[in-house]
Amino acid sequence: MRTDYALRALFTLVEHYGGQPIPIAELARRNDVPKRFLEHIMLDLKERSWVTSTAGKRGGYVLARSPERITMGEVVRHFDGYLAPIACVSVTDYKRCSQESVCRFRRVMLQSRNMVARLMDEATLADVMRGHPVSDREISIQQNIDGDGI
Repeated sequence: MRTDYALRALFTLVEHYGGQPIPIAELARRNDVPKRFLEHIMLDLKERSWVTSTAGKRGGYVLARSPERITMGEVVRHFDGYLAPIACVSVTDYKRCSQESVCRFRRVMLQSRNMVARLMDEATLADVMRGHPVSDREISIQQNIDGDGI
């Protein structure tokens, strides 16, 4: 949930990049996030120097870095710790498995991790913002081409 809520808030700030600070209550309302939970997330984002805050009546949060300089991979790794589907192929959260030397599906998991990491690390917040929301139809496509139907 922290990653989801952090991304929601970040994309609201991307949408208003270069504008006035957005109060925490407004960020929470717009993104359907509990305000008290979002306060902790915003402090975390501030510690990472992704956002800054201004106190006072006209205060709130703004992006501290350009949306071209923050990637989805950075955000997801910060909050989730890893992108790997299983621990035995994780760089940051590796856990040895007794089946590593004979496992046949580990390679697919490694390739999956690498593809996801590449996609997330290449996707800046600015790039993602230029995209369109996913439609219900896209979710149900079962062509298995370029990620469709997964």
